[in-house]
Amino acid sequence: MFKITLEIAKVLLHAAEQRAKQLGLSQDIAIVDEGGNLIAFHRMDEALIAGIDIAINKAWTAVAMKRPTSNLAQSSLPNDPTYGINTTNQGRIVILGGGIPLTKDGKMVGGIGVSGASSAQDIEVANAAVQRFEQLSQARIGNIPYYI
Repeated sequence: MFKITLEIAKVLLHAAEQRAKQLGLSQDIAIVDEGGNLIAFHRMDEALIAGIDIAINKAWTAVAMKRPTSNLAQSSLPNDPTYGINTTNQGRIVILGGGIPLTKDGKMVGGIGVSGASSAQDIEVANAAVQRFEQLSQARIGNIPYYI
C-alpha cells in the first residue's frame, strides 16, 4: 500500500510553496496521513498564525470527510442536509476551500490543507501539491529526493 512518508510530504509542501510564491502569497500548508495525523507542516514567512490550525484542520477534514473541504460549504448552509457540521468534532471540521484528500488506487492515503488567502487561492495552491502527488504516486518511486 502506498504511504505518505515524510520525504513525500516534503515534496508536496515544496510544490505548494512554489505555487503560493508564484501567486505572491504567504500560506500555511499541512500534510496528513490516512488517519488525519500530521506528517508535515510549513508556515511560510508572514503567513497568518491563525492559519496554522485552519490548514491542519482542512487537511484533517479532507481525510475525515473523504472529500475536498470546498464541497462542504454549500451543503452546510441553513436548511441544507449538513447544516452545522462545522460545529461537530470539537469544531475541527472546516468548510472553507483548501483541504483536499490524497488518494491512490481509490484508497485514502492522506490529505493536504492550505490556509492564508481566499478559498479559491488556497485550493489552487493545494492543487499544485495534489498534481505533484499524482506524479509521484504513478512513478512508484520509493526514495524521493526533496528537490524533485
